[in-house]
Amino acid sequence: MTEENSWKAALYFSRIALAAAFLSAVADRFGLWGKMGELGVSWGSMAGFYPHVAKLSPWSPAAFIPALAWLITILEALLGIFLLLGIQVRKTALFSALLLLLFAMSMMAFQSLKLSLNFSVLTCAACAVFVYLASNTQAREFGRAR
Repeated sequence: MTEENSWKAALYFSRIALAAAFLSAVADRFGLWGKMGELGVSWGSMAGFYPHVAKLSPWSPAAFIPALAWLITILEALLGIFLLLGIQVRKTALFSALLLLLFAMSMMAFQSLKLSLNFSVLTCAACAVFVYLASNTQAREFGRAR
């Protein structure tokens, strides 16, 4: 495998893995993985997601929690779809990294470091940074060769 193909494969795999993480979380909130309490299900519904959002956003008035939960869900769905389809990859990866770092900091500040590690938020953020950097490197290094 050439260096160019290696970079393309790593970038593609990272994009798909990150997209899957976002879209799996969204699917969980719509109950597609099952009901809360079942093996591997974190929320099971949007209503089950609200308490999690409230814990990570203690600064937010309770009345805004559902809107905030829906905003997060829509953002994650869009980021997942954009990564999956390769739309604006560099910008999408940067926004993904920033959003995931915000989640990680909120989890650490308002819950625990262990929770952010259990949910692999820092790992996903690092993956998003890789996609951001690799997409620029690939375009710069291998784009000229053509």
